[in-house]
Amino acid sequence: MLKNSTILVTGGTGSFGNVFLPMTLQKYSPKKIIIFSRDEMKQWEMAKHYVNNDKVRFFIGDIRDKDRLYRALDGVDYVVHAAATKIVPTAEYNPFECIKTNIDGAMNLIDACLDSNVKRLIALSTDKASSPTNLYGATKLASDKLFVAGNSYSGTENCKFSVVRYGNVMGSRGSVIPFFMEKVANGEPIPITDERMTRFMITLEEAVQLVWHAFEDMIGGEVYVKKIPSMNIMDIAEAISEKTKTNFIGIRPGEKLHEQMIGEEDCHYSYDYDAHYKILPAINDWYLDPERIKNGKKVPQDFSYNSKNNSEWMSVMQLRSWIKKKYGDI
Repeated sequence: MLKNSTILVTGGTGSFGNVFLPMTLQKYSPKKIIIFSRDEMKQWEMAKHYVNNDKVRFFIGDIRDKDRLYRALDGVDYVVHAAATKIVPTAEYNPFECIKTNIDGAMNLIDACLDSNVKRLIALSTDKASSPTNLYGATKLASDKLFVAGNSYSGTENCKFSVVRYGNVMGSRGSVIPFFMEKVANGEPIPITDERMTRFMITLEEAVQLVWHAFEDMIGGEVYVKKIPSMNIMDIAEAISEKTKTNFIGIRPGEKLHEQMIGEEDCHYSYDYDAHYKILPAINDWYLDPERIKNGKKVPQDFSYNSKNNSEWMSVMQLRSWIKKKYGDI
């Protein structure tokens, strides 16, 4: 599907875009991938790796600016929407800015895609969008619902919108692993919010593969949730360093003990597949559509998918092996 196509990635200079770009170039050989973001320095640094590659383009712009989006989307077939204000405390203390990017930006992108004859869009979401307790999660839930509802505006022939949802991306900028590693490198104790805390764990490569699958599978309005392991925060700290002391600092504003990707309120519309779940859209009775359900099995009544009740767990040794492969000896 993506072969010989033009793809635009919003927020493309982030951790996801830096992995999506080389993986997609290698697997699909698209005609062009456009990296759309507002940080010129990150674009400058990223562009150094693609100096002689005429399939990669860089476009300065902000999803808050609808006119710039129209210009960037000219001739684009597929969009991956990765741009967002993501850091939970930042969103709590800068709520207006978070809403402008995560909600207003999503509306701008939906309008621009519909008017630019884009074929399909996948929006990246987060476990924090399920029963949110912080502003970041609330804005991403609103964004998810905007993209799902966007299919009602597009009709049968125009752009289709779907969402992928996953948990803590291992090694991404601002995530817990590099944060803990920095503390260890500086000889500081590892800050632990609560020893009971659990998180979902996914690699960037797995996140990219989920987006590829969603592009191939989507009819419009599905929320794809990959099955991934959980890990306790104390085990993450142990995997990084057995010798470094820990310091308990308490839960930060808007933070949960356990993350959730599918809540009980979504179980009526959720289906189970080999490697993922799908939450089908409740609007227009689309959750009853055989084309969207495909070979899925309805999840049990009162089903929820959270990092505490997960059946799959990552061990200390598994994480330590991944860290060594990615970063070398700590």
